[in-house]
Formats: sequence, structure tokens, C-alpha cells
Amino acid sequence: MSPRQNKPPREDSLSRALTKAVPVLFRHNDIIIFDKPAGVLVIPAPGDDKPCLTDIVNFQHRDRAGQSRLYPCHRIDRDTSGVIMYAVGKKAQQRMMELFRRREIEKVYLAAVQGRLKRKKGKIEGFISQPDRIKYSRFSKSKPAVSLYQVITEFKDFSLLEVRPVTGRTNQIRIQFSELGHPLVGDRKYSVARKYPVKFRRPALHAASLQWRDPVTKKAITVHSTLPNDMEVLCARNRT
Repeated sequence: MSPRQNKPPREDSLSRALTKAVPVLFRHNDIIIFDKPAGVLVIPAPGDDKPCLTDIVNFQHRDRAGQSRLYPCHRIDRDTSGVIMYAVGKKAQQRMMELFRRREIEKVYLAAVQGRLKRKKGKIEGFISQPDRIKYSRFSKSKPAVSLYQVITEFKDFSLLEVRPVTGRTNQIRIQFSELGHPLVGDRKYSVARKYPVKFRRPALHAASLQWRDPVTKKAITVHSTLPNDMEVLCARNRT
């Protein structure tokens, strides 16, 4: 754990970050699912002193959770919005992370990609190099990456897709669609944004839902997040 993670977040910086509370989409026993805004890291990154989502939700729910802390069960990118799962306490976190590892929690994303795809539905398979999360600057060997996609709506210069990542590689969706020749609208890391006609302030990616079966009751649970305002505006402005 980095020194940054051991430091309690300053309340004044958190107060500034809390101009709008992070919405709760689902709460049951020791699981809380939030609707993450774009532009916020889930956990601290080296050299970044801004409050992360974990700081903020713990600050917001400090009275309700008592002595327990909220821990993220998975991660989504800083600039990705949408559903993210937190657990109350380490035991619940470990239990849900194991479901993610066994691929028993299905993740669905909505992505706006440049252009129109020839195949409206398909599977993308390949290999992606993954960052070393301890050394940060080095990469481990490439690992297999698989995503399923389906075109939902086509616009003049871009397409809105539903994407279901089968594997959970870092930046998987962004890398795969860039290699396919249809990078995410607004992506400046894996494409040259100025080459494309559609502009956006961030990679147009939204975590739309999580679905799993409760390990105790065996009941199927699905939690949805609606398309955020900025992506709604992007679609509305390009409808013909």
C-alpha cells in the first residue's frame, strides 16, 4: 500500500469534491453500488493528491457505515462513468472480488466509437500487455482479452455499442476498438483524436450494468446506470 493510501483524506479537500453526492444505485447488506461520475479515480494513483472515489464515498457514508470501511470490488477508468461495486468490510470485498475473478459477475458497457462497423455484432479476441500494478512503469507478459459487442445505434460519424468484456484487462475496450480501427470517441491515449470528426472531452465509455447471482440467496441481481448527460448530449446532437 502506498503512503498516500495510509493518509486520512483532508476534510476540506473532500468537502470541495462533494459538490454533488455520488448516487447510490443499489444497497443490500454489505454491498453498495454507486453511479461513478467521470473524471474521478477509484483508488489513489502515485503523485495524484486529489480525493479519489474511495475517499469520497467513505466520507459521505462515514456515519452510516460506523467503524466499517467501504472497499472497491473492482475498478473502472478515471474517465469512465457508471456502476461500481463497493463492499462494507474486507471480508465482503474478498467474497465479491472472487466472483469477479471467476467471471460470475457480468459487466456491460456502452461505448461510442468512431465510424460505422461492418459487422454489427461480434467477438474481439487478442492479447493485451498489462501494467505491473506494483512497479507501475513495467509491463507483464501479454494476456488474452475477449469482448463481445453489438451495435445499438448508428449515427453519421460514430456508433453506439453495447460491449460485454469477457476478460477484465486494463483499458481492454479502448485498446481493442482502437486496434479494430474504431477508437472510442474522445480517446486521446489510443488514437489521434484530431483525425476524427466527432469530438468529446473524454473517452465515451459508460459502465451500464452489473449482473450477478447472490452467493447466499442465489437470486439474480441486475443494477443499471442510465447514460450520463454528456453522452446523451453527444447522441442528441448527432441525430439526423
